[in-house]
Amino acid sequence: QVTLRAGAELDARQVNQYTLILRAACPGEDEVEGRLFVRVTAGHVLRCDSPFASAEGDVVQVLADVAPRTPLYAVLPQPLGGLTGFPSPSFLQFRLRNLNTPLTLTRRGLVLAPDNGFDPCKDTQTFRLEIEVMDRHGHNCSGAVKVEVLPSRRPCITFPEPHRAVIVTEGIGPWEVVTQVHARGDNVRYTILAPVAPVLFTIDEVTGEIRSTRRLEAIRAHLLIRAYNALHPEDHATATVNITVQGTARQAPRCVPAIFVSQVPEIASPGSTLVTLRCSDSTGTDGCLHYALEGPPSSLSYFCVEGPQLKVNTTLDYDSEAMAALGFQLTATIVVTVGGQPLESTRVPVLVTVTPVNEFRPACPSGATFTVPETAAFGSVVGRVAGTDRDYPLGSLEYSLEGGSGPAQPFSIDRRTGEIRVVGSLDSQQQRNYRLVVRLTDTHNDLDPRKRQSRLCDVSVRLQAVPDQLPVCVPEVQELRIAAGSPGSRQHVTRLVCHSSPDGAALTYTIVGGNEDGCFRLEGNTLVYLPGARAEPHAFVLLVEVWGGSGGRRRSSVVALVVHVTPRSTPVPPSTTTQHTTLQREPLVVVQTEAVWHPPAWFVAVLTIAGALLLATLGCMARTLLCRGAGTSTCQQLSEYVAARVVPCQGGRKSSVALSSLSCLSSTQEQCDGCAQDPRAGRDYFFNSVTGAWRWI
Repeated sequence: QVTLRAGAELDARQVNQYTLILRAACPGEDEVEGRLFVRVTAGHVLRCDSPFASAEGDVVQVLADVAPRTPLYAVLPQPLGGLTGFPSPSFLQFRLRNLNTPLTLTRRGLVLAPDNGFDPCKDTQTFRLEIEVMDRHGHNCSGAVKVEVLPSRRPCITFPEPHRAVIVTEGIGPWEVVTQVHARGDNVRYTILAPVAPVLFTIDEVTGEIRSTRRLEAIRAHLLIRAYNALHPEDHATATVNITVQGTARQAPRCVPAIFVSQVPEIASPGSTLVTLRCSDSTGTDGCLHYALEGPPSSLSYFCVEGPQLKVNTTLDYDSEAMAALGFQLTATIVVTVGGQPLESTRVPVLVTVTPVNEFRPACPSGATFTVPETAAFGSVVGRVAGTDRDYPLGSLEYSLEGGSGPAQPFSIDRRTGEIRVVGSLDSQQQRNYRLVVRLTDTHNDLDPRKRQSRLCDVSVRLQAVPDQLPVCVPEVQELRIAAGSPGSRQHVTRLVCHSSPDGAALTYTIVGGNEDGCFRLEGNTLVYLPGARAEPHAFVLLVEVWGGSGGRRRSSVVALVVHVTPRSTPVPPSTTTQHTTLQREPLVVVQTEAVWHPPAWFVAVLTIAGALLLATLGCMARTLLCRGAGTSTCQQLSEYVAARVVPCQGGRKSSVALSSLSCLSSTQEQCDGCAQDPRAGRDYFFNSVTGAWRWI
């Protein structure tokens, strides 16, 4: 196999043919000589840039703490080195000649750091890579890259004391600290490599504390501890710890009490004594006893020891979040040791429960003012009184109304939530503002349930006036015709369609005029006719008063019903006169929209008096003109008819029928048998009680 020497460059313009003389010989045979002609033709040539193609190769320096698989060098046409003469690396093939290197060469010519990174604690490391590049036409070139790995700038993990010997006495209980190791570096974590079994000790991976897993007896243990960087596990160091557990000849001191459990109020002052231990060693003396305090830091800060006395170190605030996180229980351990070799110790567990004390009074909310519409239904929520209390637990307040609920105070309050609700009728015309006195009482804030504190809070409730809305009926005037049935039967005439104000109160219907002989009856909003013995046709003008609202805010409207009742068989006498048929027109319903204005009370009174005087004056003038035009007898007859048609109302007063919306039922001039005055327009008019026709005077 004949190959091109590494680093050789061919130039067809200088040498376009090479003649190679080859000699070959087999054992026992003559030597054979042959010639090989290599012709160099001009064409596309791959050339590697220097210094990549030089004998020494290109040089790259990186730090040892680079991340795994970080690109270190690119064999590409870049200013830092690479190839020239080819368009794109996607048409090239890169091959690594020397495989004894941890570095990786990708298909696109990138040199990557090892998968596990470099060892940051080693001295400068050098790796040489010989790379061959070939295009798809078989043209190739080669070069070399030398990667120099410099030591990391961050500190490596090291043990200041790689070998350590510890001597302890037997009797150490489970999970007690035996010793602690320490390593230098960043993000240090610890683990025990050996022994795997039996597991007598465990190590805290963050602090390096070595604890016993069970009660120790006289043994010897050799531990191999590894410290490593949590972010770079390849950066690690090891140390050995020899632990010797010696037997004891002396007994541990005895303490009374052996365990301390107590309840302490939160108002206990710092420096107060919680318990005094009475301890003695095997010799019966306590002069060489030493007292220390152990436990979780969250609880340990609340205690301190002065000799055999356990004292409060800081304020025991039951109402703080820190105390609530501890469950209001503090734990610690008093360690009593005896001087001499070996040391003996006794542990006295301490459990202190902090109890609450009702220190603060409830606080009233600011700006407790609520607004409620006067049409609010029973049970409607007016607002919520949000009282506060600095004592724990939060939200343990009870609410009550001073004076209770009644007509003068139509409200109630929820004992737990503080919600104020409507429990009576409201009328802004009688009373617009209410002043409620709410008592806030705290509960469950003291160990003694009888120790409670309260505060009175003022709450204002303002009634929002709702405009009066009369019941509305459609239509307001109806003309109906029915044929009378047999006596004793019931005939359905019509059903009134009315609606009240938005509060949805029920409506009541009453016939207040025109019900002659009691022939008509209302069943709810349905008008029923009870036939009698009347044998002639008759027209009834019924006035139905519709009441809506509730309590003292009831309002009413009047509906006019003209009912023409025809008997079942009416004899018609023979007559030679010509019968005139009056065509009836369809009722004309006029809808008028009025703007609502609520003037003050004094203005309404003045306007009412002035309007009454004006109407009286106009009525007198109209009556005078009528009497002049129609004569005294006609006016007297009409006056007697009108007096007969006046309907008595509640309270002894009389009211006229509101017939301003009646449509003219006939366009022809007919004989009028009555006159009346429209209360809205203030004008007098004639009307025919049979046909219902009318016209202004």
